Amino acid sequence: MPHVMHVHSEVWQFPLPLTLAFVFTAWLYVRGWLSLRSTSFNRIQAWRAISFLFGLSLIWVAVASPIASSDAELLTIHMVQHLLLMTFAAPLIVLGAPVRPFLLGLPSSFMYAFVHPALRRPVQRIGRALGRPAVCWCAATATLVGWHIPAAFTLAMQSHIWHAVELASFFVTGLLFWWPVVRSWRGASKPEGWSIVVYLFLATLPCDTLSAFLVFSERVMYPVYLSMPRHSSLSVLEDQQLAGALMWTAVTIVYLVAGAILSIRLLSPQSGAPAAFVPSQFAGNVPLDNDAPGTEVI
Repeated sequence: MPHVMHVHSEVWQFPLPLTLAFVFTAWLYVRGWLSLRSTSFNRIQAWRAISFLFGLSLIWVAVASPIASSDAELLTIHMVQHLLLMTFAAPLIVLGAPVRPFLLGLPSSFMYAFVHPALRRPVQRIGRALGRPAVCWCAATATLVGWHIPAAFTLAMQSHIWHAVELASFFVTGLLFWWPVVRSWRGASKPEGWSIVVYLFLATLPCDTLSAFLVFSERVMYPVYLSMPRHSSLSVLEDQQLAGALMWTAVTIVYLVAGAILSIRLLSPQSGAPAAFVPSQFAGNVPLDNDAPGTEVI
């Protein structure tokens, strides 16, 4: 019988290395953000810095808090992890416009190596390809559906490495998914903006289908939970139904709010022309194409 991760929620040790990595990431962002405020007129607003730090905190909650110790016991907790990473933390991180603060937070030698012409062009081409809404939508949908296939889900439950890969893929594809949405919030013309509203609506369909399947199924979709020690009064099937209902509710509300905000902006009189793009995510003399990831004003 394959080994299954048995983790008890009441036995939790503070993950110091992982927490220090999050603290270092926050320090690097804040260092670059403060430098930007003191040296540039094109600053990143304080609310964006708060958004980034809050998103980073949610990532820590998902992967390093007691929640991470309980996902092997309850599917609902596992679903909370996925939602925190893909639906909540990812858009907050993108709203934080992290590229320029990170570059300014690095030592100069690292920054100039990163933006060296020999590396800059390939990165820009990859960024333009990954930034296409169709690519972002397909990547996020494939990740969502793929990891909820019982065989793939069981693999992640049986291996710490595959579990880490699963969580990382949810976060990375979450960043990709929200990138066109946040970009359109400020800089899209009306036709492009309305296409993102449709993009959000279409994204609810696979989530709704998967959620409904979990809620209304009369059999346990992930038998691996039948062998787990349980400290909850919920049965495995009830836990599955609750996880599906949580996903259904959270995704619907978040996508609805995002679509409503974008629609209001598109319907406002001042949204008739697209906003000008400038390479504001990078400092002073670091030239990057405006279509590259993170270089647009959002």
